[in-house]
Amino acid sequence: MNIALIGGGTFCNDFLTKSAFEYRHEIEAKIIAVADPDPSAPGIVLAKKIGLKTETDYHQLYSTTYDIQLLILMTPEAKVLEDVLATKPGHIRLISYQTFEILWTAISLEEKKLRARTKEIETIIDGIRDFILVLTPDMKVVEVNQAFLQKTGYSRKNVIGKYCFQIYHKLDHPCDEKTIDCPLKDVIKNKRQNRQIQTRMMPNMEKRYYEVNIYPIWEKDGEIAKFIHISKDITEHKQEEDEITRRLEEMVNDRTRQLKETHTKLLHQDKMASLGKLAASVVHEINNPIAGILNLILLIKRIIVEDGFTNKDSVLFQNYLTLMETETRRTSRIVSNLLTFSRQSKMELKSVDINKLIEKTLFLNSNLLKIDNARIETKLDPNLPKIIGSEDQILQVFMNIISNAAEAIEAVGGGLLCIETNHSLKNNSVNAVFTDTGSGIPRENLTKLFEPFFTTKKQGKGVGLGLSVAYGIIQEHGGSISVESTKANGTSFTIELPIDSVSTLKK
Repeated sequence: MNIALIGGGTFCNDFLTKSAFEYRHEIEAKIIAVADPDPSAPGIVLAKKIGLKTETDYHQLYSTTYDIQLLILMTPEAKVLEDVLATKPGHIRLISYQTFEILWTAISLEEKKLRARTKEIETIIDGIRDFILVLTPDMKVVEVNQAFLQKTGYSRKNVIGKYCFQIYHKLDHPCDEKTIDCPLKDVIKNKRQNRQIQTRMMPNMEKRYYEVNIYPIWEKDGEIAKFIHISKDITEHKQEEDEITRRLEEMVNDRTRQLKETHTKLLHQDKMASLGKLAASVVHEINNPIAGILNLILLIKRIIVEDGFTNKDSVLFQNYLTLMETETRRTSRIVSNLLTFSRQSKMELKSVDINKLIEKTLFLNSNLLKIDNARIETKLDPNLPKIIGSEDQILQVFMNIISNAAEAIEAVGGGLLCIETNHSLKNNSVNAVFTDTGSGIPRENLTKLFEPFFTTKKQGKGVGLGLSVAYGIIQEHGGSISVESTKANGTSFTIELPIDSVSTLKK
């Protein structure tokens, strides 16, 4: 609809100001001309300024050139109203001054209410310390609150009409999704509000952290009309969190250091206690056989000095020498266990035949086994492959197990020790199983059997290192040692040694 105004006074000027500037997007009709006999009237001056046609004779507005559909009287003169009613073409409608004044007054009152309400809302928004921006779907800023301007140092004219990527990232093009996660695009994609924590550089190059919330405003057709962009500066909060985290880490580190120091002290105390226990046990264990040997030597010397050596003394001396041999071997075994336990013995790797090593061990212990009434039965695999390991240390393991079996058999007055070897293709290992019919081991002692200094032997019979040493040696060879036993029903030790031990030995 094309509209023309008759009368260029202040009323016309006010109407043109609002309709041409403030309401231009809301009014679909178009004002194209203004008529007034006074060319200096404020309405005529403004009309010329904004590019409207002006006439001194309103009758010219009837021309088909203008194609006017509506005339609005901006003057209260009755004769003008009467003349227009008498002269205007029938297709042109007319709104009188009085009618339009009533409408305009009502509109102005509503406008004042809206302006007051808008001012209240602006005051509330400007009072919010969070940053609030209103963005179009193409990411252009159309509104911003005072808190954002104060914090960033921007002026309003430097923000309104600019794109968000120009303001936040100093870019002349939309953000690259590969490097910057855009919350606006997430809202469009997921059709719901979005929350993110972002890092931004201020105009003074200060790094700040923000919690960003994007709320979409929907059109009736389901399209997004605007985005409400609310961001909160959480830099101080994050710095406080970082400081708390730093302090907690320091506290944890200090506590860890204290625990390590305490642990070190406890280990030292435990080592000293173990050393004292070991020293006392070793002194007692070694002193007994040495004292026995010394007594026998003194006895032999006294017999020779007092009575002289006779043939009848040879049998007696033979028994004395056997006892001295047994006690000397026991002393040697104690020292050997201690050396092995302290890892002072040197490990020399070579090809080891387990069958031959078992036979050697039985030969060395033949006298002991005979004294303890232990019968031997062997089931050695003739095709048993060799392993790579320390012959001396594996011999020490076999010595400890066989001597323990002999003592267990001796405790029940005699019995059988069965030794079996086999090759496990599944595990690619060599297995040695020692089964005796001795006194057995109580169930409650099985879990402590390989602990250092644990022993069930009577005082003077051992320091509890034999099986601990054996366990350590087998572990170093990459193997395993296990035991099955019940009290009074004998014991079975199974040793498994990998054939490629050389690749698993600890350095």
